Amino acid sequence: MDLTPFLATADKGTHEEGLESIEIPGRVAVAAKGRFLLRALCRTFGGYSRITCAVTDQESCLEYLAAEADDPYELLVCTDYLESGNGFDLVREARQLHPKLHAVILALGDVIPAECIEAPWLEAVVAEADFVDDQQPLQAAVMAVLGGHSYRSSSLRTGILPYLSCPRLTPREYEVLDLLASGLSDREIAKRLVVSDETAHTYTKRLLQTLNVHNRLQAVLKGMRCGMVQI
Repeated sequence: MDLTPFLATADKGTHEEGLESIEIPGRVAVAAKGRFLLRALCRTFGGYSRITCAVTDQESCLEYLAAEADDPYELLVCTDYLESGNGFDLVREARQLHPKLHAVILALGDVIPAECIEAPWLEAVVAEADFVDDQQPLQAAVMAVLGGHSYRSSSLRTGILPYLSCPRLTPREYEVLDLLASGLSDREIAKRLVVSDETAHTYTKRLLQTLNVHNRLQAVLKGMRCGMVQI
């Protein structure tokens, strides 16, 4: 899936995290498993003007990176699982193509493959569990690599995953969580549920409160960890 052509006209919705406050001098590539994760990661950058690659597979991302060799990308943010390919392989090949490219991996599997742990091309990895527990690791990872440093989120350093509390959801909350995981915005959820935009926003806000998370990306990731939803 390639959402790059639609970024200019996409509904930006609400920002998922404060990456828009970080100055990134060059262009950004995003690769993630599924429409929801792709859109959510793109939204963390606020405006989409810096993102000129937004795809769900390894091959397409590498094609974008190779096509822009004269104006190389500054940052690649990707998930370890992709619809086709693997985020660790993507980063390894991307950094071979552009040695100065910085890269951050969101590890949905909460682990770094043994063969990659000491790899010099692996700059930053954020475990999904740490992102669900605290919305700042992704921001910290991006700041670290742009400053020339490596980064591993807390559970990857200690080997201890944070405690996961899985609350009970109402049927409506399950429905909203499923729609969020499908990549729908509040406006799209409103149309699907035949309610007003304001009511759909209220549903989403209540879901975040029930799950005790700060944003939609955290909500869906926690839903995945609790077995409530799949992407």
